[in-house]
Amino acid sequence: MSYKPRLKERYKGEIIQALRDQFGYKSVMQVPRLQKIVLSQGIGDAVADKKIIENAAADLSRIAGQKAITTLSKKDISNFKLRKGMPIGTKVTLRGDRMYDFLDRLLAVALPRTRDFRGINPKGFDGRGNFNLGVKEHIIFPEIDIDKVNRILGMDISFVTSAESDEEAKALLDAFGFPFIKK
Repeated sequence: MSYKPRLKERYKGEIIQALRDQFGYKSVMQVPRLQKIVLSQGIGDAVADKKIIENAAADLSRIAGQKAITTLSKKDISNFKLRKGMPIGTKVTLRGDRMYDFLDRLLAVALPRTRDFRGINPKGFDGRGNFNLGVKEHIIFPEIDIDKVNRILGMDISFVTSAESDEEAKALLDAFGFPFIKK
């Protein structure tokens, strides 16, 4: 028997039908789905110290379960002592089973460990059915050993969906169990 992520099974079993009923889609292919999750960290202090970017990439790789890449600056900015091609951040794109595994860990383990967590602000939608979420401390993930962390970093998490509108995307993320703040 092969492993299948819990949220992927839930999407196929319950969520597709619930969204078809809610929005009246004629075809299963019209139902919005999660296409990818992008985790990214911008590390401006990496200009002075290269070790910071290596540690950040290692931590992000541990969190995602997939190797993180280093992002490079696109142009020179003298005020920030930045040259074109210098490493200034890390990112990783998750698709398929790894994406569903990460989403499950984020919703079940990481977000509840956030200090003073009251829910996710639903203002992170971009108008095209994608959702962006900022995390202030990467140590909320259980894969990170707090004793070995020399610097607490934040990260941006982007959920890219195939939804046409923010309303459809919010319904999809609600069905996955996102703890949005009720207004």
